[in-house]
Amino acid sequence: MTLSWKLVVDSMNAPVLADFWAAALGYEVEDPGPLIEQLLADGRIGAESVAEHQGRRTFRGYAAVRHPEDPFDQASGIGRGRRLLFQDVPEAKAGKNRLHIDIHGEPGGLVRLVARLVDLGATRVREVDQGPAGHWWVMRDPEGNEFCAG
Repeated sequence: MTLSWKLVVDSMNAPVLADFWAAALGYEVEDPGPLIEQLLADGRIGAESVAEHQGRRTFRGYAAVRHPEDPFDQASGIGRGRRLLFQDVPEAKAGKNRLHIDIHGEPGGLVRLVARLVDLGATRVREVDQGPAGHWWVMRDPEGNEFCAG
């Protein structure tokens, strides 16, 4: 039996990091607005649990992105497939990631891919050339999380 999963990333500003990764991967930022409205109307959450980002209501401290072709729950906006969830934590990133994302561009498109990611807010860390085995860049997202582009 296969299991469903999501990758959870600690963050300092979940909505901003979700915007970056949605643009970097071609994913969609989830819209929990209808669920939030229902929970507020039912009195199950208070206004302190809600924030606004880019004209949408979001759960304070959380944001998620999902693959645009994967199924999602219409009532909640929550994806049921490939998904990244960003959750705010009080402490800043302190060391190297033990898990990271590799972004693969089209063949011969590394320069364009890296330039696009930099335009979105990523920074280059170092270029890695392993000869016939491949060439890629180690990069950081806007909060300093390492990832590879190749």
